Amino acid sequence: MADVVRADQPAATAPVAGAAPFNAAAYLTAARVAAGDGDRTAVRFPTGSLTYAELTDRVRAVAGALRAAGVRPEQRVLLVMPDDVELFTAILAAMWVGAVAVPSSTMLTGRELAVLVRDSRATTVLGGEPFAANLVEATAGAPDLERVALTGPDRLDPARLSPGVDSLTWDELLAGGEPMAEPSPTWDESQALWLYTSGTTGKPKGAMHRHADIRTVCETYGRQVLGITRDDVCLSVAKLFFAYGIGNSMFFPLSAGACAVLEPSRPDPERYSALAQQHGATLFFAVPSFWGPMVAADLPRERFATVRRGASAGEALPARMFHGVRERYGFEVLDGIGSTEALHIFISNLPGAVVPGSSGFPVPGYEVELRRPDGTVITGAGEQGMLYISGDSICTGYWCRTAVNRLVFQGGWMRTGDQYVRNDDGSYTCLGRADDVLKVGGIWVSPGEVESRLLEHPGLAEAIVVGIPDDDGLDKPIAFVVPRDPAAAPSSEELVAFCRDGLAAFKRPRAVVTVEELPKTATGKIQRYRLREHASALPEAGGRSGTPETVT
Repeated sequence: MADVVRADQPAATAPVAGAAPFNAAAYLTAARVAAGDGDRTAVRFPTGSLTYAELTDRVRAVAGALRAAGVRPEQRVLLVMPDDVELFTAILAAMWVGAVAVPSSTMLTGRELAVLVRDSRATTVLGGEPFAANLVEATAGAPDLERVALTGPDRLDPARLSPGVDSLTWDELLAGGEPMAEPSPTWDESQALWLYTSGTTGKPKGAMHRHADIRTVCETYGRQVLGITRDDVCLSVAKLFFAYGIGNSMFFPLSAGACAVLEPSRPDPERYSALAQQHGATLFFAVPSFWGPMVAADLPRERFATVRRGASAGEALPARMFHGVRERYGFEVLDGIGSTEALHIFISNLPGAVVPGSSGFPVPGYEVELRRPDGTVITGAGEQGMLYISGDSICTGYWCRTAVNRLVFQGGWMRTGDQYVRNDDGSYTCLGRADDVLKVGGIWVSPGEVESRLLEHPGLAEAIVVGIPDDDGLDKPIAFVVPRDPAAAPSSEELVAFCRDGLAAFKRPRAVVTVEELPKTATGKIQRYRLREHASALPEAGGRSGTPETVT
């Protein structure tokens, strides 16, 4: 790997005194070729596949094109593209050239994307043809933007872009330069990747990750929990713009010489189970909002014959879903908790040692503390507290968010915002976000506990509990449920009674609202704030059931 500064690169990209050069893109591509994996398949996508040697050459070509177009180290390259070979190579190429890759959700509107373009001060936007209309709105008037490249035969209309912004097709971009043979001489501390939080609160923040963070998650969760090897084939429901997804579909497989399968379509159990069978997937990654419908779909067991392990993140995985997947399809799902800020999972269940309904145990390489509101550390089991973590993959902070940084990042620790309890066996159970835990009649109630009880009902596919204040300002639990069969949806009264039979009476939901689907972020997380807004607007704070409605 190069350790000198070329004349065409700013001196700022040179390693600081004593720092060894390290480039994450080279670690994931060229290093695998050097290790003898050049002829092995690195990635499969809808129209083909690339070996590690071919992938490395493709990354060098895209990097060379970006550099020729004017992209320089530390500049931000924002990407709005489907999970396909262009996005895969562009993320790696941005890091190869020393720039900062900023993969962004393809489900955002043009107005929402415009916030990210301006906030990141991106000089380059790479877009997928299906998102052209949104990109016109997102890039209009962006003060730092210099170029936009779009896949497909057409450019964005230059007349709709700011003066001086170049508009290119993807092919025109690639034709503009020679392959960049050696990666930019970045080092561990160099910025590599910014990931914007999924915005469950409606306020996205850019978490800034170093090149070293990528290696850390590969060596911790990838190797020590998944036990990934060069013979694995990884299939992920979560997309590349999500921290969970980019680990599943890029970092982990490429770090081990394994194979990644890319699929741009929306998550669907029928489609993804067929892909698992087609590609012989051995590691299958999803989120609870996928596992539930997958169990309910009762798919052919043979479609998962090659899957040796599943993984889940994003929300706590109900015990019912763990048991359902294992009984119907024959493999364990390792539930865990991770975050955009930590880049991937830092507490996880372990193969052969799953504690259903829990997030599992601290991943080797991470420290975990539970703290009381006064900051004191909880040392025993059974007492809930705020979860703090420490580990080498934690981001350097949020871009231009000083006040939030001071709240979240405290010394070597990060305040996660999640309420947890440590169990007698050393595992950790999620009680919900700090804002989600309810105080009903003066007693703390975990929404997750009520949700787990609701999901034991055979008529439900999904369930979420939120709290809204009553006339006295006290929390009132309201449940939103998605029935397995809308024509035979259980009534509100039946579900409240079902909870009362399995929980302390004060924990029962005061009303149940049947909906067609739950509002989710692009990464599959439930948008509880939207459910709270919806519940507040319902007569008697909900209580309706029967005909499913849609939460907008």
